[in-house]
Amino acid sequence: MNTTTTIPPPPAARARPTPPRALAIPKEGEDGLFRQSWYPLCLSSEVAHGQVLGCSFLDGKVVAFRGDDGVVHVTSAYCPHVGADLSVGKVVGNNLRCAFHHWEYNGDGVCEKTGIGDPPPRSACLFVFPSQEHWGIVWVFNGEEPLFDLPDMGYPEDTLEIWPYKFPRPFHSDPWVFAANTPDMQHLKAVHGVKFEHGDPHDLIEWDEWGLRYNVKAKHQGGVPIDWTLGLRGTGFFWRTGTYGDFWCAAVTGFGLPSPGMHQVFGAAMVLKGEHGKERLAKMRGITERTIGEDEQILDTIHYRQGTFTVADRTLAKYLRIVRDFPRAHPSAAFIR
Repeated sequence: MNTTTTIPPPPAARARPTPPRALAIPKEGEDGLFRQSWYPLCLSSEVAHGQVLGCSFLDGKVVAFRGDDGVVHVTSAYCPHVGADLSVGKVVGNNLRCAFHHWEYNGDGVCEKTGIGDPPPRSACLFVFPSQEHWGIVWVFNGEEPLFDLPDMGYPEDTLEIWPYKFPRPFHSDPWVFAANTPDMQHLKAVHGVKFEHGDPHDLIEWDEWGLRYNVKAKHQGGVPIDWTLGLRGTGFFWRTGTYGDFWCAAVTGFGLPSPGMHQVFGAAMVLKGEHGKERLAKMRGITERTIGEDEQILDTIHYRQGTFTVADRTLAKYLRIVRDFPRAHPSAAFIR
């Protein structure tokens, strides 16, 4: 008996995957340089009068201290005498005194006196970072002079109920990675459930040398109407102001830089003082905690690259060009390591 063997056709050719094309984005610390932006360093409450606080920043250590005049100063952490850590020192008046040999440094970083009375060497100076206190947070600029200012929320701080916070642990990505969420329209819709009223607001973006801002009218989670202005300043600062439902609110989020490849989230939620102020602030606190929770695992595991984009990514792509070209420097390098 003749039998016929049927040979099955070969399986359909499977498309060969190709590695995603990626436009290089310099990492923080690459070539020893960091973006020249404002970064949150600590909460104001962590630096009481007469207190000094050591903090990791960039690729080294700095100190924040508050003297009798109430002003916070941020300087390099190591005494130029023999390198003692000034975070274990003491605030004396408006000066910071080294614990080792009692050399004293003023808010301008200049050594005013030595413990044994020798004249201070002219080169005995600390690196002083530009710093500001706003919304219960101490901000520092990576550079000798700020390139731009932090934005105004539209109301004096003493008219606001403010809840400043610091996320309890850093995330494993550079600060600009979190900042890039703001121009990422796909992210706002997919992760945070924002439903824009009139399509993605790409054409509403106002650009400048140091960031962007745009107005968004949308429905937030639960169908709550929002009318917000969102903005980025540099690569370490996000802000928004506007209405949530029937009341005004604002929020700032800063992305600190404790070490290359890491960022620490700080921020503040705020509402106007008044009859319902504390109740509204509690609502904003809940939204803030929920939003960061929605981003947490993503930001902690991402290997961010500008790969295969669609037309929905045009605002994000333009912001990433700003990130790639952003001024980078490290004038404090010889002082903070």
